[in-house]
Amino acid sequence: MTQYVFTPPPRPAVPVVGSSAVFPVRRILCVGRNYAAHRAEMGGDDRDPPFFFTKPADAVVPPGADVPYPTATADLHHEIELVVAIGEGGSIFGYAAGVDLTRRDLQAKAKDKGQPWDAAKGFDASAPISAIRRAGGPRPQGRIALLVNGQVRQDALVSDMIWNVEEIVVEAAKLWKLEAGDLIFTGTPEGVGPLQRGDLVEGEVEGAGRLSFRVV
Repeated sequence: MTQYVFTPPPRPAVPVVGSSAVFPVRRILCVGRNYAAHRAEMGGDDRDPPFFFTKPADAVVPPGADVPYPTATADLHHEIELVVAIGEGGSIFGYAAGVDLTRRDLQAKAKDKGQPWDAAKGFDASAPISAIRRAGGPRPQGRIALLVNGQVRQDALVSDMIWNVEEIVVEAAKLWKLEAGDLIFTGTPEGVGPLQRGDLVEGEVEGAGRLSFRVV
């Protein structure tokens, strides 16, 4: 039996719709600029293969929990995304709605200096997520939307993605051995914008899930 020098923290987990069992999170992979309009919004127009960045597993915020406004930023942004949950053997277990929270000011500074995005993307509580719906039938292709205090900020179609779910999984598998417990955030459409303390954020990916949280 392994003896640790201190008690290991509990493993992050996400509820599964229709089940008392939860999905244990192993790691989080994220795809950048996977909607053409968002690429243009962020100053790009290329069609290169998807690129990835990561968040730690404990960045997950389970459904219903508040999200603390992070330190070291004055420009926190929302990015609604379809999330793919990987099951045994690298198969697709299910889907969820997630929000990739971003310290946009830190990201801009990192880009200017050619530095990594870890501090801008991989901070505490930076990955709010809905419960996971098991895969079955066609993959989600419908509306993806986010509202802040009842006002629509992002509104598009999952089918607008440049690289679809299957292609993203294939590309990710070239770089990592995908294992059960991996989550892949597949990119966000246009309309990203700032959040303030007290804001109520509501998001939905049709056929995948809904989430809501308040920034505190």
